[in-house]
Amino acid sequence: MAGLEPIRAFLHCATPPAWVEWALQHPDILLIDHANCEKKAASTALNLMYRYVEHHELLKKLSRLAREELRHFEQVIAIMKARGVEYPQISASRYAAELRKEVRSHEPARLVDTLLVGAIIEARSCERFAALAPELDEELADFYCSLLKSESRHFMDYLKLAEKLGSAEEVAERLPVLLRRERQLIESPDVEFRFHSGVPN
Repeated sequence: MAGLEPIRAFLHCATPPAWVEWALQHPDILLIDHANCEKKAASTALNLMYRYVEHHELLKKLSRLAREELRHFEQVIAIMKARGVEYPQISASRYAAELRKEVRSHEPARLVDTLLVGAIIEARSCERFAALAPELDEELADFYCSLLKSESRHFMDYLKLAEKLGSAEEVAERLPVLLRRERQLIESPDVEFRFHSGVPN
């Protein structure tokens, strides 16, 4: 798919086929957790906008990102409603929480790492949309393919903000650390299926 090459080069591993098979066994949870991920992505952007009001470019880019993530959320819940999928509360995967444990606690390092984690999560989401699309029904496949353009831009927005608000050298130093942890989370076993879970236990 167009635009995926930079994302695949960025990430340290591809989604394992076992995860794709797991997703196909849990179509309702896939949609429910996808909706949750879109809400959380918007919330993350808004939290950064509240915390770092001195960075105009961050405010501008993340305001747009938050709007787009909420629009995606609306699209997912519309699909759920049309398919008769209930929207219960479910637990989050360990993925984002474990990645955020790697974020340094002092500023401005905290901001740089948080932006890099955002880039990684957006990149993985794109890679998973692409992995799932060939296996899904036409409506969902078209929807997931349509998300790739904006989500891949979100990935680049986070990455460029990290380089601008930190430095290219700092990003080059921190990214391998975060991406190694991300690979561990993607390739290791998980008990429950989620959009960003690892492989079946």
